[in-house]
Amino acid sequence: MTEEDVVPRAMALVEESFITSSGPGGQNVNKVATAVQLRLDVFALRLTPPVFHRLKTLAGSRMNARGEIVLTARNHRTQEANRTDARERLTELIEQALLEPKARKKSRLNRVGKVQRLQSKKKRGEVKAGRGKIDW
Repeated sequence: MTEEDVVPRAMALVEESFITSSGPGGQNVNKVATAVQLRLDVFALRLTPPVFHRLKTLAGSRMNARGEIVLTARNHRTQEANRTDARERLTELIEQALLEPKARKKSRLNRVGKVQRLQSKKKRGEVKAGRGKIDW
């Protein structure tokens, strides 16, 4: 199982349910279940530990204690538009988790930079020391 087939596998494991929405639509909102709620069991994806932890961090409160990511889409008036929106958001979330962050390279300061930094710190310290009570 490679990382390329994680998203299609995830879309196959998604459970959809339709709920009544509180968004735009007037009286239609009370009659038709246009909002979509997607549930994805993350453990069923069998992700590597680093990818799983990145996904857990990115999902935040959208991941429950059972390891399910729950996304709700209710911005649009139609069921299909909400379904598309929710699926796109889930795909984006998984793709972001699959991207490995670049390792930060430690920068080096040359000797002149160190001397200048220490001189500015010394000068700043003298300014602050001069603010104290004056002893006549």
